[in-house]
Amino acid sequence: MDLLPPATEPPAGGGGGGGGAPAPGRRLRRGVGFRSLKMVSVSMDEPLPAEPVGVAYGRLANGLAYYVRSNPKPRMRAALSLAVKVGSVVEEEDERGVAHIVEHLAFSATSRYTNHDIVKFLESIGAEFGACQNALTSSDETIYELLVPVDKPGLLSQAISVLAEFSSEVRVSAEDLEKERGAVLEEYRGGRNATGRMQDSHWALLFEGSKYAERLPIGTEKVIRTVPHETVRHFYHKWYHLSNMAVFAVGDFPDTQAVVEMIKEHFGQKAPPSCPPPVIPDFPVPSHVEPRFSCFVESEAAGSAVVVSCKMPADRIKTVKDYRDSLAESMFHCALNQRLFKISRRNDPPYFSCSSAADALVRPVKAYIMTSSCRERGTVEALESMLLEVARVRLHGFSEREISIARALMMSDIESAYLERDQMQSTTLRDEFLQHFLHEDPVVGIEYEAQLQKTLLPHISSAEVVKFAANFSTISSCVIKIVEPHAHASLEDLKAVVLKVNTLEQDNAIPPWDEEQIPEEIVSQSPEPGSILDKVEHPGIGATEMILSNGMRICYKCTDFLDDQVVFTGFAYGGLSELSEDEYTSCSMGSTIAGEIGIFGYRPSVLMDMLAGKRAEVGTKVGAYMRSFSGDCSPSDLETALQLVYQLFTTKVEPREEEVKIVMQMAEEAIYAQERDPYTAFANRAREINYGNSYFFKPIRISDLKKVDPIRACEYFNNCFKDPSAFTVVIVGNIDPSISVPLILQYLGGIPNVGNAVQPLTRDDLKGLPFKFPETIIREVVRSPMVEAQCFVQLGFPVVLKSTTMTEDIHYVGFLSKLLETKIMQVLRFKYGQVYSVNVGVFLGGNKPSRSGDIRGDISVNFSCDPDMSSKLVDFVLEEISFLQNEGPSEEDVLTILEIEQRAHENGLQIQDEGRLKVREALTPQSMQMALQRVVPFPCRKQFTVVILMPKSSCWNSFKALLTWSPGGFSRDAKVVALNESVAGSVKSVFKPWEQRLDTSGGFLESNEGDPELLVFIPFTSDVKIKSISFVGGADGTSPSRMRALVSELYLFCYLTHLFVPLNRMFINREGIDFNDAQNMQPVQEWELAENLQGVLEYQTRYSRFQGVANLTLHFPENFGGDTTKIYYIGLRGEATQNKRDVVATIVYEIMPNPSDHKTKSETGGGFSHVE
Repeated sequence: MDLLPPATEPPAGGGGGGGGAPAPGRRLRRGVGFRSLKMVSVSMDEPLPAEPVGVAYGRLANGLAYYVRSNPKPRMRAALSLAVKVGSVVEEEDERGVAHIVEHLAFSATSRYTNHDIVKFLESIGAEFGACQNALTSSDETIYELLVPVDKPGLLSQAISVLAEFSSEVRVSAEDLEKERGAVLEEYRGGRNATGRMQDSHWALLFEGSKYAERLPIGTEKVIRTVPHETVRHFYHKWYHLSNMAVFAVGDFPDTQAVVEMIKEHFGQKAPPSCPPPVIPDFPVPSHVEPRFSCFVESEAAGSAVVVSCKMPADRIKTVKDYRDSLAESMFHCALNQRLFKISRRNDPPYFSCSSAADALVRPVKAYIMTSSCRERGTVEALESMLLEVARVRLHGFSEREISIARALMMSDIESAYLERDQMQSTTLRDEFLQHFLHEDPVVGIEYEAQLQKTLLPHISSAEVVKFAANFSTISSCVIKIVEPHAHASLEDLKAVVLKVNTLEQDNAIPPWDEEQIPEEIVSQSPEPGSILDKVEHPGIGATEMILSNGMRICYKCTDFLDDQVVFTGFAYGGLSELSEDEYTSCSMGSTIAGEIGIFGYRPSVLMDMLAGKRAEVGTKVGAYMRSFSGDCSPSDLETALQLVYQLFTTKVEPREEEVKIVMQMAEEAIYAQERDPYTAFANRAREINYGNSYFFKPIRISDLKKVDPIRACEYFNNCFKDPSAFTVVIVGNIDPSISVPLILQYLGGIPNVGNAVQPLTRDDLKGLPFKFPETIIREVVRSPMVEAQCFVQLGFPVVLKSTTMTEDIHYVGFLSKLLETKIMQVLRFKYGQVYSVNVGVFLGGNKPSRSGDIRGDISVNFSCDPDMSSKLVDFVLEEISFLQNEGPSEEDVLTILEIEQRAHENGLQIQDEGRLKVREALTPQSMQMALQRVVPFPCRKQFTVVILMPKSSCWNSFKALLTWSPGGFSRDAKVVALNESVAGSVKSVFKPWEQRLDTSGGFLESNEGDPELLVFIPFTSDVKIKSISFVGGADGTSPSRMRALVSELYLFCYLTHLFVPLNRMFINREGIDFNDAQNMQPVQEWELAENLQGVLEYQTRYSRFQGVANLTLHFPENFGGDTTKIYYIGLRGEATQNKRDVVATIVYEIMPNPSDHKTKSETGGGFSHVE
């Protein structure tokens, strides 16, 4: 095997501002570096190295594995990790969520650290602690991660000692657990949004029949609330065995062996437990030939979507042949994604976007997943197009051009990785080693991998690529799911699509892919180069400034941060704030409409092929005060990137009816999705309150969309990028001026001057946004219908930076926001255990960015919490801010904030800011106290706003109120009736909270011996909308296999024709219904059921047919072969349509106002009048 070392390159020369200028000619040698990289002679059955290459790897005597590697990026940092090959799938029923709880407790207390001292340590060294930043728990593993500085003696050793504490010294006491329950519950609650519900439902369907379906890492609310600390401690000591763990250290330390010794010092003294390590069981996932289908109706969904998932056993790359197959697989998804993108850009496309990928879902299973977003009522069409395209590939394959493009894209990626092999981030390398430990992924080193790809990619044929399309077959353990905000498609519709496409494929009735012609050159005629009118060197920062003949100002700087990157941005003053209210809506849509048509002179689908194999991207942005373009490219593709900029300025985008129709349709769907989303309604109202109901901050409504003038929108966009003399362009990266300056002159200097300047503004000429923060205290509750109760709080304060102290106060605001975030987090999470995370945000765009006037904006504190605790937590926040204003922070607080800011700055901008340094030097507890009094109102309680998102009612509370309940539970006079129940009245026991669905201590519903049929009649005290039905059935064939829903057809007719007459006057509740009636009645909907023993499956209703339901009859005609049918639980998801409401005693903003909430004082005999 030929494994020549890479060609050596001369070191970078010094340069100002921290970035070295490349030596002359270095760019050319680097380009040759990859092209001259020799191929390797390999046989397909040759094994890849089992042990990782390029890392100190080994095992201690106690079984712990370690991976250590020196790496200079980021500077003076080390990426550490502790991985445990244990996740939620090993949990027992009473442990569901315990693996995740252990992860939380690790940061709470260990044998050496108590009361969240680990968090304080991390913050004291500048390693921020936050949600999802330091640890994660999945089905199969738990990972702890730290990114710590190593520039001070002892920091690295102490950080490794923290990981050692996690491995065996986590303290699990009753007190520790009680303190952390609230944070875990809030994380659980935060995941019960639309996205979480959709993901959980899909996960259960994917892994039905496997333990994975029942072991989501977050666990169950019941376990989180009630699990005893003994159970948590038992889990921790049983599974956290050193032989199941590995520690990782990758960072900017010179002596790898010294770090290995640190690991031995902190971990080596830990003796393995006396008991042998537990065997981690395999949890098989059964395959299935028949596809599974799901029509998931989610009223808060961001839009309609289709997901096609095809499961297969997870593969392991052991040989060169395996690696070649993985490359061919990647080429398949790459080529397929190119097609899917082009389809999405057709006139009247079947979907807005679509993509395909392979994903390792759990340890034994990976899946091919194809996902699309589409218009409402478009899921069936989208599914057909997705399946049809994969079938087309199976029949006709990919064209040679498609294969060449996929190959070029992959070759470009590996070339970039190879060229930047010395600038790879430590976190990237650490994660690569993690995959080796957890999943046995080979680590062969970037040099050998580049050689392998360069050797193998050119010889992978279209036939090799196409064979992977077979994995997308609907008979390959396929799960097809659609998500809709309203029910339109049925399971029968999805099955019909699968049958149709399969039939077309069997009959060879799908035509080949029709390729379109692609232009050869981006710029059809080379422009006349411009000239340099003026040139100034700035040696202090190593930059060169040029004024071109067309007026464009260029500033470039050569750096060596990344060998294969050039970044640039161009900006000009003048943006959306200059527009009148009448013009704003049309012009603000300009970027969206122009982007769909093509801002570089070509449709996006055509440009995609033209740029294949090149690394050149350019994007645009039109903001409040400026318009800009920015890009990223490889040094070898700088010409292509500059050509795109030239095309941006010289292309006149003209709207065409077809493209505009698509944009407007997408915009409509987005607006409807926002109107469904409780958080969007909350955010919109918060902006209205805090920013004075300014048109600039108002959301676009459907009525606004109808007023959009596409011609004016495109005209405005064209004018934004028309005049080169208004723009300043900054170019930074690995550039050789002898090559790049002529390209700049040709493509940027060649942009024609328009004569009359367009928007010739300086920042002092700009028009400020209409902005006014309320002068009084405002507390407002936004009540929104929610599927599950969520609560979000935003506490806002006005910020005014006076022009005389603005330069310093801008930096003070940054320090203060971090101080507030840290201190409020300590109070709300670590002291009271009521939140998962806290965010403090700053907005300073209320005034134009002038050198003279004041700057206005706001600072906001944001968190989610238990709805019942929201007001109390607001008081805690105000108390903490008041304390900081009156007493000031401690010296320790200031040192922590300084450390966090310094660590963030070190690996950010490399040019020192005098204002920042001045503030840092002056930062003391007293100066921060004075700044907090100066920047925000003092005292803080005299001017602020509080906006709280609250649920109108939770799903369970709505249904609990709608059924006939007594304070102690289900009353014995309730009218729920079951026919053929073996124990009279036992049906009442199956209606209970979801968390108690497996608890049969109160009884369960069972049919008579030898007769499996059951009929359940459910009356409601008010009309309801039913979104889904779930149940838990018995084992051993006693679970029902079919369910039929019966609703009065007369009532449905009256509902659909808006004839709202009380049901009990027009249709008598049929309590006397018998099985003959049930069998003869036409069901509103019928479901084929799975053996749902855990209740994780939900059966979605045809939502439009389950509106205004006053009673529901569920008919279970048969089971899976048992002598009796057993039902332990029946759950209904939905909401009331005629709730009786009390007078509202606070200002309430509602998405859908309830008239009964809007009573005046005279109507109610007292109380608060509602503000209209």
